[in-house]
Amino acid sequence: MAIQKKKAVLAYSGGLDTSVIIAWLKENYDFDVIACCVDVGQGEELVDVREKALRTGAARVYIEDVRREFVEDYIIPTMKAGAVYEGKYLLGTSFARPLIAKKLVEIAEKEGAEYIIHGCTGKGNDQVRFEVSIKALNPELKIIAPWREWNIKSREDAINYAAERGIPVPVTKEKPYSMDRNVWHLSHEGGDLEDPWNEHSTSIYMLTTPPEKAPDKPTYVELYFENGVPKKLNGVEYKPLELLEKLNKLGGENGIGVIDMVENRLVGMKSRGVYECPGGTILYTAHKELEYLTLDRQTMHFKQMVAEKYAQMVYDGLWFTALKEALDAFVETTQQSVTGTVKLKLYKGSCSIASMKSPYSLYDQKLSTFEEDDVYNQKDAEGFINLFGLPTKVKAMVDRKNKVKLIKGAKKAI
Repeated sequence: MAIQKKKAVLAYSGGLDTSVIIAWLKENYDFDVIACCVDVGQGEELVDVREKALRTGAARVYIEDVRREFVEDYIIPTMKAGAVYEGKYLLGTSFARPLIAKKLVEIAEKEGAEYIIHGCTGKGNDQVRFEVSIKALNPELKIIAPWREWNIKSREDAINYAAERGIPVPVTKEKPYSMDRNVWHLSHEGGDLEDPWNEHSTSIYMLTTPPEKAPDKPTYVELYFENGVPKKLNGVEYKPLELLEKLNKLGGENGIGVIDMVENRLVGMKSRGVYECPGGTILYTAHKELEYLTLDRQTMHFKQMVAEKYAQMVYDGLWFTALKEALDAFVETTQQSVTGTVKLKLYKGSCSIASMKSPYSLYDQKLSTFEEDDVYNQKDAEGFINLFGLPTKVKAMVDRKNKVKLIKGAKKAI
């Protein structure tokens, strides 16, 4: 009777690392490798991915289309939180990882697999995001990370390894960029980008028209939100995924959403990346502007602190945690009044507010006007300032009194 091989689920993309990993696993582990490709919007990258995985040694292949779940359950909650990592990064790779991990765990449980394998390097954030998420969802599963075991030390080594075994890969020594694409963004790392002094070339763009080549006339878009969720674009209602795809096209055509940044990785080093996020930039901008109109000062200022913590947690891979769940509850409460329409102006890389309106607007023109009004009594400001400034005044009086004492004491000492 033949001994049944152990099963392992591989997070498979068809890229350089995972293409090499199947061959490496067959050489170093006696596994039935189940390749799992989670479709979060990689586009043409998924063409022939099933055939490629089987051709390079996978015993079985799953292709899971989770684009709608990704937008509705991961992207929109993060956008409602206003989470931006280090003031620039809209977390495109970060919040895709916990969803991919969730699907890997589901398939491992379905197949009775003992192991989950990923192609993340030992220098990156993704290894943490995947593994912490897997531990949160099923702590019994074992994890193998070949980059922390094998003798391959660089992407060039991996390219050579693939060439020696006749494995086709989408990366060459001439085009060494590491890219991650989904419906939210496209990231570029590696190659000449590793030197921050090198200006990135616009030739790497795949979603975005370089701003200088964008149309000479501005494009206006109207976005309608209901409880913080985008519902309509230019008066037409769409599901979130379709709405994002349309914004990606509009934003891309107008050069919106390119971010070049040096960020602090969780594992302790800095890295440089160029991100294309056209639709996401439009959504974040519109949502934030609507919050300026509808949230009171105290709530808005506290939410800004929550947004920073939320962004750090998502970046660090702490999606499936109690604190993240608690922050979601707070954010959801704040979104009850974030309903209304925002008009944005897109022009050669700029995404700016044109106008907005909301039935929950806290802006009162009668109160704010510079013209004569009969609503606000300006004399009331005097009492407010006296009370507001009272602690400052008392402290100053005490300081002046003690200063006089010190001067008199110094003169007596002389």
